[in-house]
Amino acid sequence: MTIGKSTDRENTPSSVEPTDDAVQAADAPSIGRVLSAARIDAGLTVDQVSTATRVRVPIVHAVEEDDFGRCGGDFYARGHIRLIARAVGVDGAELVARYDAAHGGSPAAKRPASALIDNGPIKVPSRGRPNWAAAMVAAIVAVVALIGFNLVSGKGGHGTTGSASAPLPSGSGTGSVAPAASPAVQPPAPAPSAAAIAAVPADKVTVKLVAEGTSWVSAMNSNGKSLFQNNISDGQDQTFTDPKQIKLVLGNGGAVHAYVNGKDLGLLGKDGQVVHVTYTPGDPQAG
Repeated sequence: MTIGKSTDRENTPSSVEPTDDAVQAADAPSIGRVLSAARIDAGLTVDQVSTATRVRVPIVHAVEEDDFGRCGGDFYARGHIRLIARAVGVDGAELVARYDAAHGGSPAAKRPASALIDNGPIKVPSRGRPNWAAAMVAAIVAVVALIGFNLVSGKGGHGTTGSASAPLPSGSGTGSVAPAASPAVQPPAPAPSAAAIAAVPADKVTVKLVAEGTSWVSAMNSNGKSLFQNNISDGQDQTFTDPKQIKLVLGNGGAVHAYVNGKDLGLLGKDGQVVHVTYTPGDPQAG
């Protein structure tokens, strides 16, 4: 009986033991732990990493804790991982690939769809409605003004003036007053032109950014003070001025149109490209 038990133990399948690859995968540090350990090895503080990458301190902490919800979406999470990895000296592409594997793959098919859904139906109704409202208001105001004028004229005994004004209601009733009222309520042009910002101070740098999509933007003046850190969406704009220089970091250069010192520079990058630029009172130059 003792021999039989020994034989059963020897024939037990060994496939249930974990393989080396499985042990390595289980023991692999998370993305946040990799970035945190690399930062500590490089002798950097979270504040120093934030200054070097323009990623806010709370977001750096969140990424190191694998809390990517603070980044504002997968697109920005990938950009923050790349920037922090570059600052602490690790392979950002490998970490982004691990992020994609854990969060549903590449963002290529996601950003254009959301941009089309967000931008399409919002602007169309806003252009048609004011014209009808303006025409109705103008007609009512004209009729009320005419009635009041006739009443005042009748009390004053100026009958000839009242009869001379009598034909005016037929003109207002046909809707001819609507075109005259329309120019006063037309909305401003949605996008600025180079001529509109040409008159800028010669001794300062003036940067105007207009969003043609969605991008995270950070702006800093010559004293290192943060002027702006937030997302701008399609149609929104921001203007920055400083006597010496403006430093910009864009999370999506292909969604930001720039006007610098009165010059139209067009889009500052490609779709999804992280862009670092600096502008001075002279000719625009890349930073």
